Amino acid sequence: MSNGRSLVRGSRRKLAIWISTGIVALMAVYGVYLVSGLPSLEQLENPKPELATKVFSIDGEVIGHFFIKNRTRATLDQIPLHLVQALIATEDRNFYSHWGVDLPRFFRAMVTNLLLFRDRGASTITQQLARNLYELKGQRESLFDKITRKMREFITAVQIERNYTKDEILEMYLNVVYFGRSSYGIASASRIFFGKSPQELSLSESATLIGMLKNPAYYDPLNHPEQAISRRNIVLGQMIKYGYMIEEAQAARGQDLQVRSRDEAPVTGIAPHFVEYVRQQLLQKADRYGFDIYRDGLAVYTTLDSRMQRHANAAVEQHLGEYQKMFDAAWDWRHHRDVAENAVALGIRTSEDYRRARPAARDSVFRALKANPVFVDTIKKSAQRIEVGFVALDHRTGNILAMVGGSNFRNFAYGLNHVTQIHRQPGSAFKPFVYTVAIDNGYPPCYELLNQPVTIMMADGKRWAPTNADGAFGGKSTMREGLKNSINLLAVRAIMEIAPVKQVIEYAHRMGVKSELPPYESLALGTGEVQPLELTAAMGVFANEGVYVEPISILRIEDKDGNVIEENTPARREVLSKETAYLMTSMMEDVVNGGTGARVRNYFHLPAAGKTGTTQEFADAWYTGFTPQITAGVWVGFDNKSVHFTDWDGQGGRAAAPIWGMFMQRVYEDPSIAMPLEYFVMPEGVVRDTICTETKKLATEFCPSTMEEVFNRKYLPPPCDVHALPQSETVPRRRTTVIF
Repeated sequence: MSNGRSLVRGSRRKLAIWISTGIVALMAVYGVYLVSGLPSLEQLENPKPELATKVFSIDGEVIGHFFIKNRTRATLDQIPLHLVQALIATEDRNFYSHWGVDLPRFFRAMVTNLLLFRDRGASTITQQLARNLYELKGQRESLFDKITRKMREFITAVQIERNYTKDEILEMYLNVVYFGRSSYGIASASRIFFGKSPQELSLSESATLIGMLKNPAYYDPLNHPEQAISRRNIVLGQMIKYGYMIEEAQAARGQDLQVRSRDEAPVTGIAPHFVEYVRQQLLQKADRYGFDIYRDGLAVYTTLDSRMQRHANAAVEQHLGEYQKMFDAAWDWRHHRDVAENAVALGIRTSEDYRRARPAARDSVFRALKANPVFVDTIKKSAQRIEVGFVALDHRTGNILAMVGGSNFRNFAYGLNHVTQIHRQPGSAFKPFVYTVAIDNGYPPCYELLNQPVTIMMADGKRWAPTNADGAFGGKSTMREGLKNSINLLAVRAIMEIAPVKQVIEYAHRMGVKSELPPYESLALGTGEVQPLELTAAMGVFANEGVYVEPISILRIEDKDGNVIEENTPARREVLSKETAYLMTSMMEDVVNGGTGARVRNYFHLPAAGKTGTTQEFADAWYTGFTPQITAGVWVGFDNKSVHFTDWDGQGGRAAAPIWGMFMQRVYEDPSIAMPLEYFVMPEGVVRDTICTETKKLATEFCPSTMEEVFNRKYLPPPCDVHALPQSETVPRRRTTVIF
């Protein structure tokens, strides 16, 4: 009997040992699992919260952010004391006395979790910081996961308290915590909800933001103002309860909540196309420098001037608002059935429904969408929307000062940038390159060409017989007159006789046009497609005395600590002589002062030069021009190349030039910019002299009618040989001087 009892006791001891060993093993395994999810010592000592990259204008305004989590850093001295007090009173009243964990609250929460199977919030500020910094919370948690996470928060919070001061913990917490609407950190939240920096927040606003921490969506003051005010008052009540700013908090409980309205909230910013252009460049640089534009909190300092950008936006909006109404009244899809068919077909094939459909089902999707009148009307409306590309440059530095990449700049969502991402025929806006070659070849602005029809045999065997826009022709005209009035036949004669097409292409490329150009005489009328930015930069060569400066948008990139990662200076090269640049400037001043660009003078009356451009069937309208300080280019047209203006309102001088004029007027009248008045400077190698109006040679004292012209000193024309002697006394002499 005793042997049986001994066996039972032995069995029980073995079982107890096995159970104890199993428990110890399980605890060891759990301990390893628990520790494996903790941040490393290096992570604790150098926490790296994801920070939004800020994009700054040249005048110091934040014009954009790049982020996965919209977080912007603020130091503790930039955060008002009452906000810190509201945080402590609401979230962790014992913050300054505990060592990372409030043990009574912690164990009460653990018991509640076990008994009631729910997650009771009892985390200190330090525990919440641990959760946010090191992402200790999963998306879907079981009870086991919640308990494990709480234990990890416990351990990590203690480690944080050992590594950082209380002030450092507060600063880190307020820079990583989530406030809703993609805003992480107090700097981002205060800007989004109240349009202020943290130090500008009132007590009421601070209490509102702290109250949102409990449930950002539920207490969102934009969507749920009553709930937000109720929660704010609870926060203020906690401040009163624990003795923080009692009188001020009592007064704040009765205040209205002035939240930034949705209309005021900056969804895309003032320069979305420019910011996206910068983002694309940063992504190309990311591998070289090893940064992440969405997480590393870079500071990107750009060339854009926010004041000029607003003036560009206003000019585009004013002009297109009027022009779109005019076009809609004139355009009738019934007269353009083929265009409608093509537009709808293209719209269907690029639609989400069509692209997501299985190949076998696409025909039925196509038919269904084509039969849907709402869908078809939407496509047509989109196709007839006038688009725009506007860019302004400081031609001396290459700085992009303003950019409007499309008519949708207020609701931009990664659409086409019509400054950098399209190539269109420039029409007559290309003529300055032809005349530049002629001037550089020694022909003066007063050189005459036949304004007569010509037929050219093209490389494909077809005959090309260009005409003037108005159908008129006859006699001779000078190059100055040809550019001023955009006479097509003169430009064609020039490229045939005095400015060879290969040389024109060479000059255009040298001056900044990077697009491939067709080696045919039709290039004189702008048949090669170019990008608006490159054409505008090339135009800046004339204003910059023959020096081309590559356009730039990023001046400097800094990391979150202010260390310079990259600093940029533009590429510069001399491509024309000062003399040729000035002579062309003089000719293009005439375009503005009475030529095809005269509508600029409805708005802007200071020194200016430029050139209009219009393509066949009024599909594209251009105006590129410059003042002594700014070069700007405008393209106006349609994304669907089959849609076009229906009459002369599609000319560059009418559809594009007014935007340029409105922009310059606003910029030069803006006292905050204080643009000084400057004039185009005539270089020493250029002389002004009097010529005979009839022969276009240097006038003698016997020429009956004269005018002034400018010349390269090396290429002065000979004296007039027609009026070398006095006229008959019976014919009275007259002398008229026209000054350019």
